[in-house]
Amino acid sequence: MHDDLTSPAPRSNWSRREFVVTSLAAGFAMATQPVSAQTITTDTRGLEAGEVKIPVEGGEVPAYRAMPAGGTNLPTILVVQEIFGVHEHIKDICRRLAKLGYFAVATEMYARQGDVSKLTDFPEILKIVRKVPDSQVMSDLDSTVAWARSTGKADVSKLGITGFCWGGRIVWLYGAHNPNLKAGVAWYGRLKDNPTELQPKYPVDVAASINAPILGLYGGADQGIPQSTVEAMREALKAAGKTAEIVVYPDTPHAFLADYRQSYRKEAAEDGWKRMLAWFKKYGVA
Repeated sequence: MHDDLTSPAPRSNWSRREFVVTSLAAGFAMATQPVSAQTITTDTRGLEAGEVKIPVEGGEVPAYRAMPAGGTNLPTILVVQEIFGVHEHIKDICRRLAKLGYFAVATEMYARQGDVSKLTDFPEILKIVRKVPDSQVMSDLDSTVAWARSTGKADVSKLGITGFCWGGRIVWLYGAHNPNLKAGVAWYGRLKDNPTELQPKYPVDVAASINAPILGLYGGADQGIPQSTVEAMREALKAAGKTAEIVVYPDTPHAFLADYRQSYRKEAAEDGWKRMLAWFKKYGVA
């Protein structure tokens, strides 16, 4: 099972769509069952954590926000979901970051197109995800930053982004989209592929436009992300003189941070997490 897309998608007039998803799913996405016994669960002690609503073009979308209780002027991290939406694993990532002093928020990126949380058939999930335009995702992330600023608790001058699988690709794209981003960390997001109408560019296409330092964390045994594309991205970033680093863990599969899945690799996950935190600290998201 892989979390990226290659086939064309139909045009979607996203700004005027009705919102299909109005609240987040409880628990883990059905497609990810059974949940592994090694799943990490982070409690909410000392945190303000739960569902919030983000005003976006055409309405509002649900998101999960976690932060230290009573915190103010908190460095802010956008957490971008896997292909399975904002389910329990993504919420837990937000709580882990909140425990470290961050204002972490994960916005449901498919809210206009459909609810993937209750689907078990991967092709059915892809049908929904292929309808999600990159332009919508960039706009909704911008709206999330504006909402975070409006709370009076987040310091969006210290803005970071991290994302996983589907969201890993989005990290690179958002790095080219938002000139105010301080740093990003992309976990195994696809770097190069055939463009579609709704996903017209991949990270390698926007390497020269990336505004912020980006760290990429990839598995050497990822069946969906060829190492040739990792090398192509490294070369593109180097040619453009960008501050970026791509770490490849040998013999490591896709989704190695996903502790609720069989793809989890503890050593690589823990090393990647430490690298992510150090990257954010180094580049002003702390």
